[in-house]
Amino acid sequence: MHAEGMYPYHVQRVQNLGTGDFAERLEFCKWLNGSRQLHRYILFIDEAQFNRDGVNNTHNSHVWADENPHATMESNFQLRFSVNVWCAVLDDQLSGPFILEGRLTGEAYLRFLQEELLRLLDEMPLNKRGRMYFQHDGAPHSSRKVRNF
Repeated sequence: MHAEGMYPYHVQRVQNLGTGDFAERLEFCKWLNGSRQLHRYILFIDEAQFNRDGVNNTHNSHVWADENPHATMESNFQLRFSVNVWCAVLDDQLSGPFILEGRLTGEAYLRFLQEELLRLLDEMPLNKRGRMYFQHDGAPHSSRKVRNF
């Protein structure tokens, strides 16, 4: 294979896009662009898991290079320690970071939303919170109870 100029690269998992998805996303982007101030009222959130070896959930980690860097990361899963960190951005303000204790399950995340999120948002101006849209990813901890809440 090497003699033919072929090299093994890791496959990156990405969300499947259906035939109508591109048009819908383009329409949404045009609409958002036409609503020039709307982005200032969207609470963009995400969370990441860190362990002794660095960032553990690689869905947010990418290596950009013109050639495969052949990078490796050693890990010791027998000595596993991890922490989940939540952060949000609303317009030009950062909320968090907030440490989510234990394993990030739907129940744990719902508890965070019910008990901690409002306290964290107290730092945000009231006029922005009153018009805020809560953008949420479709992560596995987004259980039905989380989505309903």
